Amino acid sequence: MFTGIIEQIGRVTHAAEQNGNLTLRIAPAQMWPDLQLGESIACGGTCLTVTGWDDQSFSVDLSKETVSKTADHWQVGRELNLERAMTAQARFGGHIVSGHVDGVGELLEVREEPGAYTMRVRAPRHLARYLTPKGSVTVDGVSLTLVDVGGPAGSRSEWPAEEFTLWLVPHTLEVTTLKHWRAGTRVNLEADQVAKYVERLLALTGAEGGRQKAEGQVEGQA
Repeated sequence: MFTGIIEQIGRVTHAAEQNGNLTLRIAPAQMWPDLQLGESIACGGTCLTVTGWDDQSFSVDLSKETVSKTADHWQVGRELNLERAMTAQARFGGHIVSGHVDGVGELLEVREEPGAYTMRVRAPRHLARYLTPKGSVTVDGVSLTLVDVGGPAGSRSEWPAEEFTLWLVPHTLEVTTLKHWRAGTRVNLEADQVAKYVERLLALTGAEGGRQKAEGQVEGQA
């Protein structure tokens, strides 16, 4: 599990493709001295498993499924936001993040405001139901707060329900790859875990209630 608080930025130094799968080497700004084989690191918001390392970089493997469901961040020279899996003693500064990308969004607009930057993003339509004003979203691994959200029950009803804005302070831009964002940039999105669990619970509760009702009607007819 992660929190969406970026520890440092890494750079892809090697990428090898075989049958749609990728092996990467990623060099952090400062190599961690205590990496362990098999531990998880969120790279650009994608949870990946450490398969090896040296004093400058670590290696990870991406299946063709992961490659197909994430933004195209995996070229040599590309910078990635990095966060190691949290420990029980760590401060929980962001929100619950799994590192499992729910969809790829597109940056529509970047606008400089006094002391901050406003960014407008379009998510895949199926993620719209998880977006709510002042809720949480993970973008390329960064825990961020939704500001304006389109559609019903949003703050900008004239926008499509899948569009939202983010306000980023200079510090966030300085310590993440978000400073490179431009209109047209594609980003990894992960919706809030709690919203997804609630949706699943309600769906199963409704299905179970319907099944019990149907069984009761059948028994009453017998």
